[in-house]
Amino acid sequence: MLFGKSFVLSLFVVAMTVTFFFGGTLSAQDIPTSEPFSGKVVLSGLEAPWGMIWGPEGKLWITERQGKRVIEADPATGAKTTLLEVPDAKIGPQHEGLLGLALAPDFDSSGKFYLTYTYMDGDKELHKVAVYDHDKAKKTLANPRDVIAGIPAGSDHQGGRLVFGPDGMLYLSKGELGHNQGANRCLPNEARRLPTAEEVAAKDYSAYVGKILRIKPDGGIPDDNPVLNGVKSHVFTLGHRNPQGLKWVGDTLFGVEQGPSTDDELNILVSGGDYGWPLIAGYPDDQAYAYIDWSEVEGCDKIPGNVYIPADQPSAKETSWDRKDFREPAKTFYTVNSAYGFADPKFGELAYLGWATIAPSGVDFYPPDGPVEAWRNSILVSSLKNGAIYRLPLSGDGKQVQGDVIKHFHTANRYRQVLVSPDGLSIYVITDSAGNFLDENGLASQKPANPGALLVFTHQPEK
Repeated sequence: MLFGKSFVLSLFVVAMTVTFFFGGTLSAQDIPTSEPFSGKVVLSGLEAPWGMIWGPEGKLWITERQGKRVIEADPATGAKTTLLEVPDAKIGPQHEGLLGLALAPDFDSSGKFYLTYTYMDGDKELHKVAVYDHDKAKKTLANPRDVIAGIPAGSDHQGGRLVFGPDGMLYLSKGELGHNQGANRCLPNEARRLPTAEEVAAKDYSAYVGKILRIKPDGGIPDDNPVLNGVKSHVFTLGHRNPQGLKWVGDTLFGVEQGPSTDDELNILVSGGDYGWPLIAGYPDDQAYAYIDWSEVEGCDKIPGNVYIPADQPSAKETSWDRKDFREPAKTFYTVNSAYGFADPKFGELAYLGWATIAPSGVDFYPPDGPVEAWRNSILVSSLKNGAIYRLPLSGDGKQVQGDVIKHFHTANRYRQVLVSPDGLSIYVITDSAGNFLDENGLASQKPANPGALLVFTHQPEK
């Protein structure tokens, strides 16, 4: 039997309403469209841009994952300045290097800047959060100090988004390193394993994978963090696969994470919540997914790709687990039944491009008072799989997704992060330098139109 959601990667091919379309390569000039937006390239030649935030003086601060740099970009002119280079960062093809970044809530007075990245300690690959001081006059970041270090890292499913909450605490998304799939299929998945009191006392963070972490700005454990299995640690939520986007909207924390071959998720993250992975993908519906612990399967390293579950091996339905603290997604991309055709020959060796996923990587919010009326009070999600922004309108209280998901700005790229301008008139996007995706015709491609670029889509009021 084929269990689609036990596949290795999560990317997308589901037909849906398209409200806005860009085709081909974006040029430096505005591109007229039928919608009241125009698009252009602000900046190109970036080395795998990953994180993007608004910095001081209306500039954009961007991490280059493979370039090991933090840069400042002028959104009006495209001029860029290198603020920081991190030579000890460990880079890799797609999950390692410089990742999330955040300004301290009191940045204007303290100048403190936070950065998370992967590094090596001997033969161990690890993940840390560090804090730097901003020198406004010199336009540099200097004097690094570790906030928290020694979190496990690896070649897959790093997570890595970093944000401050309204409570003044740091939130870090941490993936489960791709264990129980692909090249890592014989390694146990620990997205649900909680730290022991002894591990916390010893600052052993080996159980911090597949979690959202809540951290004091000095690296300590907040007093009001949840007590899970009798232990208080940095763990805020558990049961995550590859959470790559975090966004606070008022007092609500939204997160997006990549599912297996279906059920990418938009979640509302609450203290102590269990989000199910790897026992549940999306909803506990027993559709298209069953869990098998490959690390317990004899000869698992000889089973190619862990696509099929052998008939003689036990697997468990999603509804077979105790779901006392389980939190269902606010929305999935997308939930399908067990009859879904995962092996579409149209995509050849890139079969995962035909799965019911979008590979969400970033998330932002369009405010209720924004100038573009149709976009108000909406979550925006960037897709790696097909270079598009997905807009999800929210209910009045901001706690539920209402109505249809709407797709915008499709180009032949991989969209890594999305960011709304302070005036609400522009939507900024950074693109991956390389990777597999679906082009504007829905065909598999490995040649992005605008690799390593900063794009902007600007609202053009009707005359």
